[in-house]
Amino acid sequence: MKHPMSLRRYLLMGILLPVIGLILINTMSLYSDALAAVNTAYDRTLLASAKVIGEQLDVEGYDELSRLRATVPYSALEAFEADNRSRLFYRVSSLSGEMVSGFAELPFWRGTLPQRPPYAALVDFYDDRVHDENVRVAVLLQPVVSQTGRGMAVVQVAETLELRRTLARQILVDTLWRQALLVAVIALVAAVVVQRAVRPVRRLSAQLQARTEGDLKPISAPDAPRELLPLVDATNQVMSRLAHLLANQKRFVRDTAHQLRTPLAVLKTQVQSALHGDLESRQALLEINDTVDRATVLANQMLALAKVEQLRQQPDAGPIDMAEVVRSMALELSPLIAEKDLDFEIATVPALVRAHEWMLRELTRNLLHNAIRHTPAGGPLSVQLVRDANSVALTLTDSGPGIPAELHARLFQPFSAGNARTGSGLGLAICHEIVSALGGTIGLENRVAHGHIEGLDTTVRLPLADNRA
Repeated sequence: MKHPMSLRRYLLMGILLPVIGLILINTMSLYSDALAAVNTAYDRTLLASAKVIGEQLDVEGYDELSRLRATVPYSALEAFEADNRSRLFYRVSSLSGEMVSGFAELPFWRGTLPQRPPYAALVDFYDDRVHDENVRVAVLLQPVVSQTGRGMAVVQVAETLELRRTLARQILVDTLWRQALLVAVIALVAAVVVQRAVRPVRRLSAQLQARTEGDLKPISAPDAPRELLPLVDATNQVMSRLAHLLANQKRFVRDTAHQLRTPLAVLKTQVQSALHGDLESRQALLEINDTVDRATVLANQMLALAKVEQLRQQPDAGPIDMAEVVRSMALELSPLIAEKDLDFEIATVPALVRAHEWMLRELTRNLLHNAIRHTPAGGPLSVQLVRDANSVALTLTDSGPGIPAELHARLFQPFSAGNARTGSGLGLAICHEIVSALGGTIGLENRVAHGHIEGLDTTVRLPLADNRA
């Protein structure tokens, strides 16, 4: 398994690789500049040697008929030799290439003078080979004048490159040592800085490892660098959501155990009564069936309440047309409406809401089922879906007994049913959790006329899909 790169190594590589690359480029450039400077310095020596030789020349005859004479002892060049690591060669020739004095192995110059020579003389510098060795050559066109003639001499002085190369290599080695020392200092400083920079991360890691199981308190990191604060904040948000989810799960398990204990105890009592013959078989089965139905409804609603919390943690789904959901649920519950012969009326308009479809269906089912259950037989029940620029409002108007004043304060709390035999007290709690998860509001108000409650108005308002942040 490939291990991820550590932050320290990542930063060191990110710092050192560009620095090393820049140092290599700089070293090459510095070596080239140093070599050019060495060549310039030693080229001056070659030019001085050529001038010394030019001063030793004599001539008879004029111009094309001139004949050059040279009496140049090699000792005249010894003053320009730096040490015994390099050797000098010279050649004196006429313009036509006829050799007058010097080393015949040094090829005659066939070049041209530069348009802008570096010195105030007819001089050129070039590279050549003598005895299979590379040499640097200075050529000087030296006018020669005497009492008996006038002519032009070509003076060439060549030097082998050992000294130049040795000096250039020494400059390169010295430069590399200094650059290596610089890289070492940078690496040391970077390692120390990284070590100090990751110290808050190690402290946070130690804090988290020292926590007990289930400890989801926010992380406290007052000395953390600013770059770590987004990570700390995001971690605290995740831990807050986990704490909320864990609390809901604990509550679900606690409430489930508490609420299912009663119907299971009742069911056991009914089964024992039936076995002992205390009740007629049909009557006993009817009571058992009623208890099982209520336990099933309770279990389904508690599972629905847990599913709301699960969907709350998931990303929103695409936009859903709430009008289609409302009409679909009305059609699904139409047998209950027909059974009570209700005066039912529904009016909707298209309205897109960003939500999971299950949430909208569960919300509508619970509200409509409650309204049908509390509306007296033959009574009116209306469902209206209207919208404005920012939100959609679902209103259910029934003709039931309304909500007692003592129940209104704890209306949306779990297990707050007005009638324990006809409801589990979870329907409105589920509706409240769904509406809260969707960023909306829910309200129930008694409809009063002439001092009497004529019914209940239930209104749910949800943001439209295009306006939800």
